[in-house]
Amino acid sequence: MCYRKGTSKIMEMNALRMGTSPVGRLILSMSLPAIFSMLVQAMYNIIDSIFIARISEAALTGVTLIFPVNMFIIAVSVGTGVGVNSLISRRLGQKKYEEAGMVASQSYRLAFISGFVFMILGLFFSRTFVEFFSDNPEIIENAVIYCQIVTVFSIFIMIQINNDRILQAQGNMLVPMVTNLVGATVHIILAYFLVFGKWIFPEWGVAGAAIATIIGQGTGVLLGSLYIYKKNHLIRIRIRGFKMDPGVIRDIYSVGFPSILMQSLASLMLLAVNGILIGFSEAAVAVMGVYFRTQSFVFMPVFGLNQGIMPIIGYNYGAKNKDRIMKTYWLSLMMAGAFMGIGTILFQIGPHFILELFNASSEMLRIGEPALRIISIGFLPAAFSIICSVLFQGIGHGIYSLVVSLARQFIGLLPLAFALSFLWGVTGVWWAFPAAEFIGMAASGVLVYRTYVRELSSLDSESIKTRS
Repeated sequence: MCYRKGTSKIMEMNALRMGTSPVGRLILSMSLPAIFSMLVQAMYNIIDSIFIARISEAALTGVTLIFPVNMFIIAVSVGTGVGVNSLISRRLGQKKYEEAGMVASQSYRLAFISGFVFMILGLFFSRTFVEFFSDNPEIIENAVIYCQIVTVFSIFIMIQINNDRILQAQGNMLVPMVTNLVGATVHIILAYFLVFGKWIFPEWGVAGAAIATIIGQGTGVLLGSLYIYKKNHLIRIRIRGFKMDPGVIRDIYSVGFPSILMQSLASLMLLAVNGILIGFSEAAVAVMGVYFRTQSFVFMPVFGLNQGIMPIIGYNYGAKNKDRIMKTYWLSLMMAGAFMGIGTILFQIGPHFILELFNASSEMLRIGEPALRIISIGFLPAAFSIICSVLFQGIGHGIYSLVVSLARQFIGLLPLAFALSFLWGVTGVWWAFPAAEFIGMAASGVLVYRTYVRELSSLDSESIKTRS
């Protein structure tokens, strides 16, 4: 991946528009490709799980037990990508193109290191992890197979997300959308053939679903890497001929590490909640699996919105433009609220239909219908917390995002789920979710006010003439 002489004027203008284009139009142009991409990813996660549920409820339960592992892999890759995106965006806002290129270059080495660590953990500790939660042989075998495949080949998702964040930091949202769309399409088609043994393919069940996931991710990596290698870019990207810079790594993880911890908390939260739920029934764990797949269709558009607004916030923070930062924040907050409002309505009126998609047993329907309605009460306060977190990350205060996540998941969700399970049984676990989101909303509001008063209000709003 190299940088060619004659930096692309188009790429430079693409970055500069983050400080000049009308904010509303800019948010849409930056976010819609990412939102579409995230919706596609949510769709293939749901379809994957529908295929697995057709194998057996035990297969769905086994993969659900591994879902926290998947979440942790994504937490490391996305968290690192958040740090890379934020730092590159701020350097571009400061017109420090060489430094932005060094950030991008070093991010690939970080991706390879992370992928190698997960490969070792997956090879040697998958069975120990699964047997901690279940003694059902069918659940164990399905979970171990799935876990080993996705961890050994986790390098693909690491590089794919890294490619996406480098391009997004430069204002290029279209190519990441295309690579994710193609990868997801390959995944869905292969999952159907490999899970059920259609056409010339063997029937591999859960292993087939995991293999399809890896091949889909590898396809996205290939397309994204070819684009980065072949096209001119605003920043110079190198794989060889430089030393790792501790200062750059520190700057990446000053924002990225809190984001990793923040998303890892979600993984640990699901791990702990699964531990509580399996004490009631395996069907309750399967319901949690259905919820986490289907709620991604509601949350993913908001996460796509985050990808679009982070470089806008980072660029304008580097350019000391308070007005554009705050306008971006308020408009994105309204958009996130709209997405979550629609999601809340769907979960309130359609839980039976959602569960039937996953071949739900009568026990799953009995537990799951009230569960989906109760949990979705927390969608709207979650929208507020998520947008506040991206504001913190965009201006380099990733620790605030971590504080919000702690408030939602450890100070809020886990203690409440544990306590309420004693009072109301499995229903109490479901009520812990919306209660924790309201706690997170309160913490987010306090920190946004603190950030604005102490830092954003003093920025020079006239540093860039805008047409916002």
